[in-house]
Formats: sequence, structure tokens, C-alpha cells
Amino acid sequence: MSVAKILLFYRFTPLADPEAVKLWQVELCTRLGLRGRIIVSPHGINGTLGGELDACKAYLKATKRYAPFKQLDEKWSPGTGLDGGGGSLDFPRLSVKTRPELVAFGEPGLAVDDEGVIGGGGRLTPEEVDAFVAAHPGAVFFDGRNKVEAAVGRFEGAVVPEVATTHDFVPELESGRYDHLKNRPVITYCTGGVRCEILSKLMKDRGFEEVYQLDGGIVRYLECFGSGSHWKGALTVFDGRETVAPEGAEHIGCCHRCGSPTSKLVNCADLACRERLVTCEACAESPVGCKEHAEALNNR
Repeated sequence: MSVAKILLFYRFTPLADPEAVKLWQVELCTRLGLRGRIIVSPHGINGTLGGELDACKAYLKATKRYAPFKQLDEKWSPGTGLDGGGGSLDFPRLSVKTRPELVAFGEPGLAVDDEGVIGGGGRLTPEEVDAFVAAHPGAVFFDGRNKVEAAVGRFEGAVVPEVATTHDFVPELESGRYDHLKNRPVITYCTGGVRCEILSKLMKDRGFEEVYQLDGGIVRYLECFGSGSHWKGALTVFDGRETVAPEGAEHIGCCHRCGSPTSKLVNCADLACRERLVTCEACAESPVGCKEHAEALNNR
């Protein structure tokens, strides 16, 4: 019986020829029938793929044979299902692209080595995070995602920057709004670990004295603790599932239309808009629009 899986992975490592890596990854994923998104840059690789379990295993085995990716950080989760051709129902297509940055923070001075981002914050495993917070009451969680992702799930008491994209983080950090945290222990976190690894460096470079990163991100934390401990709500993902929640998790998001508790995200119905809106099941039965497009949609 075929089993659908989703594979989330990244690796910071210097790559001399990202374009050659891209072509190899396109051929490998196409041959194995995998769909999803992969970014390759001079700083490494970041991706999420969906497909049949054995195909995902074959992908990992082949990719880890390449020395720079031997220590690839991967996480597994159940997929929604497979179509008649064995392709993932969670991804419509395969996209493999090269980019100047693995994550678009707009930080030209970023440098990496085989250990990851140079100058990043100290790594804490999920178990170490909980022990650290217990021992340091002044520690604060700092969200490395956008405000929509944080609206449906976040760490208890976390600071959620007012950002829509990763490009917004540098001016946000330099705004002075978080200067009161510069002498407190800060634990950065994100979905799988890639964004907070960069964010921890950005914060250290801007005078935050004691910065850590949740190693493996929220995904690894939920693997360890589920809906217990410091996490509240659902985790936003970037595939057809939209959000996933550990068993027993509460809804902390509020529907943008009626205010009902929900963890559901819906895209703005204007096809040119990329904004996602927290929307309950009942309100999602009709097209939803962001502030800019709601009136036009209502007048259709």
C-alpha cells in the first residue's frame, strides 16, 4: 500500500555551483515523481517535497550522497494522499529555483560554513529550550515567521514582530521597538529552523546580547512535546494542508470575519493577491478578501 509523506529539509553549507545542484535536483525529483518546492543558493538548500514514502526515502538517500548535504536536517509528516499517478495531493507541481539567498532577508553579508550560519545564535534542542525557560524566567520567545503564521499558533508569551515577509525583519529590528530585549535571553524560532538560524545572527549583529535558536524549529518541538509545554495552537505549513495541529491543540486564531476560534487559513479570493486570512469553516464557504480586495469581492 502506497503511503503519502511530506519531507521538510534544509542545510546551510557553501555551494560553489547552485545552478548545477538545481539541475540535479530537478532530474532527481522528476524521476522519483516528487512534487514541492526547493530553493538552492550559494548558502545551501531548503525545501519541502511530497510523494510516496519509498520515493521520499530514495530522494534522501541520493541527496545525502552529495557530501555537502550529508548532514541534511529532515523532518517527516503525513501527507494528505496521492493522486492516480502517485503524485502528492499536497503540491500541484515541482518547483526548483536558484536564489541569491536561501531565505530572502536581504542580508548581503550572510556567510555560512559546514556548521551553518556563521555568527548565529546558540542551538537549543526542544528539551533544552524547556529547561532553559524554566531556569531563566526572563527569557523570551521571538517569532521568526510572519504575523499570519503566528496568528494561529505560537509559543506562549512570544514576541511577534509586525512583519509580512522576511524582508521586513531588518527594518523591524532596527526600529528600536525591541531594544528592551537586548539584555534578555532571546529564543528565536520558526517552522523548520532555517529562518530562525538567520534571524539569530541578524539579532546578534544588532546588539542583542544573548540569542538562541530552536534547533529543528517548531516541527521538531512538536515531535517532542505535541500540544504540551509552551506551544499553543496550530502550525502553518506551505502546502495543501495549510495548517497542522498536534492532537489536543486549542484554536488560538480568530476568524477575520466573525471572530470565531479557528486555525484555518484561506487565501484572498483575488488571484493577484497572496495574503492569507484566518477564516473559520463557515465564513470560508464564500469568497474571502483582504482589506484591499474585500469590497470589490462583495460587489461582484
